[in-house]
Amino acid sequence: MYRIFQNCFMKKTRVLSLAVASMLSVSAIAQATLGLISSTPANEDGYVLFSPNFGTTTYLIDKCGYQVHSWPNTHQPGQSVYFMEDGSLLRTGRVNNQTFNAGGLGGIIERIDWSGNVTWSYTISSASECQHHDVHQLPNGNVLAIAYELKTVAQATDAGRDPSQLGNAFWSEKIVEIQPQGTTGGTIVWEWHAWDHLVQAFDATKANYAQVADHPELLDINYGGGTVSDWLHCNGLDYNEQLDQIVLSCHNHSEIWIIDHSTTTAEAAAHAGGNSGKGGDFLFRWGNPQVYGHGTAADQKFFGQHNPRWIPSGYVDESKLMVFNNGLQRTGGNYSTVDVIAPVVDANGAYGMDANQMYLPQALSWTYSPTPTFYSMNISGAQPLPNGHTLVCAGAQGTFMEVDYEGNMVWNYKSPVGQNGAIATQGGNATQNSVFRCTQYPIDYAGFTGLDLTPGVPIELNPLAYDCNMLAAGVNESVFDVAVFRVNATHPNELMITAGSALSQASVTLYDLSGRQLMSWSNVNMASGQSSALNTPFALNRGVYVISIDGVGGVRFLVD
Repeated sequence: MYRIFQNCFMKKTRVLSLAVASMLSVSAIAQATLGLISSTPANEDGYVLFSPNFGTTTYLIDKCGYQVHSWPNTHQPGQSVYFMEDGSLLRTGRVNNQTFNAGGLGGIIERIDWSGNVTWSYTISSASECQHHDVHQLPNGNVLAIAYELKTVAQATDAGRDPSQLGNAFWSEKIVEIQPQGTTGGTIVWEWHAWDHLVQAFDATKANYAQVADHPELLDINYGGGTVSDWLHCNGLDYNEQLDQIVLSCHNHSEIWIIDHSTTTAEAAAHAGGNSGKGGDFLFRWGNPQVYGHGTAADQKFFGQHNPRWIPSGYVDESKLMVFNNGLQRTGGNYSTVDVIAPVVDANGAYGMDANQMYLPQALSWTYSPTPTFYSMNISGAQPLPNGHTLVCAGAQGTFMEVDYEGNMVWNYKSPVGQNGAIATQGGNATQNSVFRCTQYPIDYAGFTGLDLTPGVPIELNPLAYDCNMLAAGVNESVFDVAVFRVNATHPNELMITAGSALSQASVTLYDLSGRQLMSWSNVNMASGQSSALNTPFALNRGVYVISIDGVGGVRFLVD
């Protein structure tokens, strides 16, 4: 359905002017090696947030590749960063920790206002624990965080770990829920520990001895050989408010887990309680059934994956799970994909299994696996967008891609921020420009209310000659005579314009809401009250667009 959004466009908007490329097809910016590489009219409007791994500054850019805002910091990211609905930044930072020295280490969580002031900080970094990789703000304002917790060799042996598979220490994982207090305080109001949900078939003298295949709800402490301390390496989490459940990615086991957040802390440490009745045991796990004693190597689907997330309601593939599948040591060769799965859930909320006691589904619902393939061996993420597209962060390369449902790339950006935060020059390459993840926020996101989003220049040095000009501010309604613009839903490549006043040799231009010029028509003639079809070489996706006549103001309309 297509409907009028607003009859007058009063806000200044930008127009992307590119002397080197057309915006009506996949347009590569000539000689661009950094920043905005290519764009098409089909990409979803919005702003993209990212915090380069080897710098201390967080950046907000528009889809033209222009810097809109930045937040300098004293810490490199540790690793995730989010822009919140109250206009603040929720950012993790890496601190020096001699005990936990794995990739993705953090240690401090900060809330930072638009001006760069730290309004709240909370440290989880000691010889016994350390925050790492990801955090997530809950609807009540509390913050979930993943943290390592140290276990001694004796504790691991007592839990049934094969002593030959132990080094000097052993790390487990926990999730804590922090209720912020003041500017530096907080209270842990809920926590879950992987250590409370172990099973093993090595030492029959231990209480948790059982056949692993009989307990898919538990974690086999002996899966994963070697003496590495970082046994699990969880690297991403998401929260589903409707289900009150958490999904967690376990990199070293190549699987994702879902646990019940409705439990008390006591129930989360047990095997009963909460909405599920299963306490803190796994409700669902997927990606590598060998971890719980089922299947073979042929059944493994995830390979060192990152960034599990539920797809929001109203989106394509809503309520399913999207995961960036790094493809590390993938059967058949290393290559990355973005995968979507649809867990099977019965009327009682229980996750289903097949006849072989492996969690369903047996196959992916959707995957982004382009030809030629791409590969990001670590970090990385993927985000579903409202228009059905996916924002992909190939983190190892610092490359962001928006791809449509058919797998076509409609936007491509490469971070120019390298080692020690050094900004690279256009035409060259940034050294160590990896990015843990990028996140896109829509134009009308609540957090942007009242903020100055005037674009600056591209981040990269010596940028190419393209710029964003401003549409004229204000609308003289007599020019349009409250004209009505609409699009016929059965003809997505056709824009219908109904003139309230006669038009003679008018120039009509179509923009998206971020100001990119999508299409223009010249010598448009129309009698008062007459409708005319203006054809586009592309279908108009869901979003807000602007029509300008003879360069005077514009009229906004919504395609939904």
